[in-house]
Amino acid sequence: MAAWSVSRTLRGLLRAAGRGCSSGAPATLPRSGEPALQEAQALSPARRREFLRDRAVPFSAFLTDSFGRRHNYLRISLTEKCNLRCQYCMPEEGVPLTPKADLLTTKEILTLSRLFVKEGVDKIRLTGGEPLIRPDVVDIVAQLQQLDSLKTIAITTNGINLARLLPRLQGAGLNAINISLDTLVPAKFEFITRRKGFHKVMEGIHKAIELGFDPVKVNCVVMRGLNEDELLDFVALSEGLPLDVRFIEYMPFDGNKWNFKKMVSYTEMLDMIHQRWPELEKLPEEASSTAKAFRVPGFRGQISFITSMSEHFCGTCNRLRITADGNLKVCLFGNSEVSLRDHLRAGASEEELLSIIGAAVGRKKQQHAGMFNIAQMKNRPMILIGCFPKLGDAPLTSSSLPPWDPLHIQGLRARGSFSGHMGASWTRGGLPRVLPPTQPRLEASSSWRFYSSHPQDPDCSTKCLNPETPVVPATPRLSPLSDQLTHMDSEGRAAMVDVGGKPTTERVAVASAVVFLGPEAFKLVRQNQLRKGDALAVAQLAGIQAAKLTSQLIPLCHHVTLSHTQVQLELDAARHAVVIQASCRAWGPTGVEMEALTSAAIAALTLYDMCKAVSRDIVLGDIKLLSKTGGQRGDFNRSSNSISSQSQF
Repeated sequence: MAAWSVSRTLRGLLRAAGRGCSSGAPATLPRSGEPALQEAQALSPARRREFLRDRAVPFSAFLTDSFGRRHNYLRISLTEKCNLRCQYCMPEEGVPLTPKADLLTTKEILTLSRLFVKEGVDKIRLTGGEPLIRPDVVDIVAQLQQLDSLKTIAITTNGINLARLLPRLQGAGLNAINISLDTLVPAKFEFITRRKGFHKVMEGIHKAIELGFDPVKVNCVVMRGLNEDELLDFVALSEGLPLDVRFIEYMPFDGNKWNFKKMVSYTEMLDMIHQRWPELEKLPEEASSTAKAFRVPGFRGQISFITSMSEHFCGTCNRLRITADGNLKVCLFGNSEVSLRDHLRAGASEEELLSIIGAAVGRKKQQHAGMFNIAQMKNRPMILIGCFPKLGDAPLTSSSLPPWDPLHIQGLRARGSFSGHMGASWTRGGLPRVLPPTQPRLEASSSWRFYSSHPQDPDCSTKCLNPETPVVPATPRLSPLSDQLTHMDSEGRAAMVDVGGKPTTERVAVASAVVFLGPEAFKLVRQNQLRKGDALAVAQLAGIQAAKLTSQLIPLCHHVTLSHTQVQLELDAARHAVVIQASCRAWGPTGVEMEALTSAAIAALTLYDMCKAVSRDIVLGDIKLLSKTGGQRGDFNRSSNSISSQSQF
């Protein structure tokens, strides 16, 4: 309370004495025409910023909150529009856009920027929506560059238009860039963003490196079940490139259906990376930094973690935001806003605007409400705030990028690919090339279900989850793998196996399924003429997603962090069928056969769903495990000629 009173008193003094600082002393920037200012204006942009940094003025009370935090970083949203539709950023149904007349004009953006810079802001970041779709973005950067004391002009972009505009932006004064990229798999990029554009983003990253931006910051929002399996591949990108790959915890905003279970915490991500690179070292943190930075020794770039949810950094927050419609937000996760646009258009003086800004900053809370409370609060969708960006396209494989590969991802992967990508190889005709199909016969088998199995004890009760279910008689075992069902306790109740004492080994499993489509549906799939879209691509994505979500679908399965998942589909014209093969790999104490089987089965079901409007006479069959390696029970191969998959990993 005392701090707030002092702050209000200082503001009163400042209004009487002209622009001042938080200490009450008048600002000391030289007036136009003085030798120091003339000297600064004669320097190059880089030297001019050095000159001004060395002669920084005292900081404004209007931008200092009641907890003593100085807000010298302003993020301005240039537009609400975007050329992508990222699932975590924008609701599926889209967002109502503000009428153009209610958005800030270029003149209003520059007026507010000038005011904030005079009060001590030395970094401005332009955001969106997607800022690079605004026609006058280069001109805005050029005019911001003329503001004295502004040290950094940055842009956060999805990268779609970056390669084309970056040379002009750099010439206008842009000196920092963040590019959003949530996956290195082109098809997954299209799935997340609902748009094409992967290779344009990669071209933009390459262009930024070519023009000397160092580091080039790459923002990756990590979501469980979607891209957490690509963490190690993103880290590997920093080996030979000057990248700062920033892993961002998934955050709740209106319409993005945030769920705590989807969030991968900083500590979990760090643990996964430490297992691969135990020598990973912590880097010193800059004042007011939102990122925890690390580097693998010998790597050219680094990685960072934005821990907004699990370990907030509110105590050192120095950021303010202006939305595209002119509202000031003092906290990204707060729902309190004040319209600077309305006051500007009502003719408010500079002093009146400063009073409004100072009052809003003074009301800023000590910290945000916490992830669970934020999820229940009413707030704008991310697209209407302008925080972290988006993604984009290409054939359904990361292992077969086209010859144009400016970031040399193929080279990086050749040295070591660590996470699960869609591994289909695509032929010239556009159809996936897979391993030889298995034999086309559907085997009939008994469907006995064992609730409990203790054959050595005839008096043992065979109880199940439903006590009224009749007891199923025991039948001879097909293979002597175990004396009892390991997922049952001594009383026949379901129980998860404790794998804590098992050795950690590499586990690989391959499973298959066949979908018999019939002539009509097969023809449409082959020609990619289904009204629902590309059935093979969708089924492949579904199979990969299913492998990662197996523990959520099969109750007693352990969660396994997969290091590789591959779903391949082959058209079998003789049977009017699609042959599916799914392979999974992990390093751990338990096998991945359930992940492979789930992947193949869900891919098959997805094909059925895509084709059911054409024919209901579709048969799913031959879902089976082909091979598994690793584990105490030894390796398993269904037959010597069923699959030769080991060389394909």
